[in-house]
Amino acid sequence: MEPPEAQRARSLWLMTEPLHAVCYFDDDCRALGKALGLKGFWMGYFAARTAPLGAVEPAAATAVLGVFAPGMVARALPAAWSTVSPAHVLDERGTRAARALRATAPDLDRSATALLPRLQALVDAAPDTARPLFAANRALCDHADPVERLWQLATTLREFRGEAHLAALADRELDGCEALVLTAATGRVPEGSMREDRGWTEAEWAAAADRLRSRNLLDAQGNATALGRDERTRIEAQTDRLAARLLRPLAPADTDHLLELLHPVVRRILAADVLPFPNPIGLPHPDTP
Repeated sequence: MEPPEAQRARSLWLMTEPLHAVCYFDDDCRALGKALGLKGFWMGYFAARTAPLGAVEPAAATAVLGVFAPGMVARALPAAWSTVSPAHVLDERGTRAARALRATAPDLDRSATALLPRLQALVDAAPDTARPLFAANRALCDHADPVERLWQLATTLREFRGEAHLAALADRELDGCEALVLTAATGRVPEGSMREDRGWTEAEWAAAADRLRSRNLLDAQGNATALGRDERTRIEAQTDRLAARLLRPLAPADTDHLLELLHPVVRRILAADVLPFPNPIGLPHPDTP
């Protein structure tokens, strides 16, 4: 069983990821790329996700994002920067995310009053060494609009956890494609859409599966073995432990209070059916045991 601080770190993710994730599933947010003159959702995605780092090149973006095929990233970057500046992308993504959140939770401005100082405390106290996306997003948490700031803080926290997850994968010697194949093999995400959404070819996916079989993490049919399921559990537990660093500024009771404040906000977002379940970001429904 995970220690209490790791359990709270997972709960924080479950209670903040839906705030962030509207930027992937809300129709207005998904139209960001097209509105900026970019070629479709994925070019907009890579531009928006990496814009906090500036006009980043594809090799660096691929390394920072961790699980996307290099060719998929290279089709979007650096071409996006010849059409739109990172600063313009950032302005537009924040505006659209705040609009999406207000549409799902009209009273969110009032909730933000209590949430902002607590979330800001977590972000301010977290270390940024070896966490480039977290550090770049932290520098953007000064929006005057309270809902836009709330979205940015949730985004910054999720990038901290995302980089913790990549550190766990690297520690377990899994590359991006192998990590996705193993995750799909445990039923956490749908295999077909995951492979396509992350840009891997069938041959690359099959080669990654072969490497996992050589480690006894997959069986001959491509299902996760007991060892493979244990490996996935260890990766999630390690991610929780690393992400628990975020909670040090708050006493356990204060963390629990923060989670209580987030709960009704997340319920309203889920009730709006903006986020699909299952989904390609691997977010389970909060009611999932």
